[in-house]
Amino acid sequence: MITSPPPEACLAPSRFIDSEHPSITALATSLTDPAAGAITNAVSLYYWVRDQVRYNPYRVDISPEAYLASATLAQGEAWCVPKALLLAALCRAQGIPARVGYADVRNHLSTERLRQSMQTDVFYYHGYTSLFLEGRWVKATPAFNIELCEKFGLRPLEFNGREDSLYHEFDVAGNRHMEYLNDRGEFLDLPFDDLMATMRTHYPALLAAASTDTAPDARHWEADVARETGR
Repeated sequence: MITSPPPEACLAPSRFIDSEHPSITALATSLTDPAAGAITNAVSLYYWVRDQVRYNPYRVDISPEAYLASATLAQGEAWCVPKALLLAALCRAQGIPARVGYADVRNHLSTERLRQSMQTDVFYYHGYTSLFLEGRWVKATPAFNIELCEKFGLRPLEFNGREDSLYHEFDVAGNRHMEYLNDRGEFLDLPFDDLMATMRTHYPALLAAASTDTAPDARHWEADVARETGR
């Protein structure tokens, strides 16, 4: 049985969720209003991370420092795992309990370059953030920025703070996009060693490219998507 940390344990900074970093606290303060309430503020933070930090599936770094929420904020692009950590850090900085969750999903939309790098259509360790709002945990997935969704023909994942916003099951044409395979549970912080072991097992080519710093940036990734989708 999977057990998850309680709300009171999910407020303090942790190794990767460095919610006391000055850049995190400054941004969280600028995006929220103490009088607005936790749900309104959580929604504001979600949309900022979703759209202002561009999604890049090639940013699978092997360095622990790269997964710090403050490092992702400075980088301005990341894949789902660091983006979920960043959202958790911003929420904790505003007193909203936050933990991170992971699942394995089959992704039915990709690009030729990504398929060659991953050598599978399964996204292991697909990351999301779980927020404690109005007495219950609600899942939020800030991975895919709106421009990328438009290029892929996906409906952007919306988040209202009251319902789970987990993953894109279908694209706008009704084709299956993501298929849920395995729930890895929710954690106080990123289980880094297990993540790296999983990446080494399933994505050796992707990790090799990351270690040589030859991975495309987010705009190159989006250009690949545009070429293959005609958008």
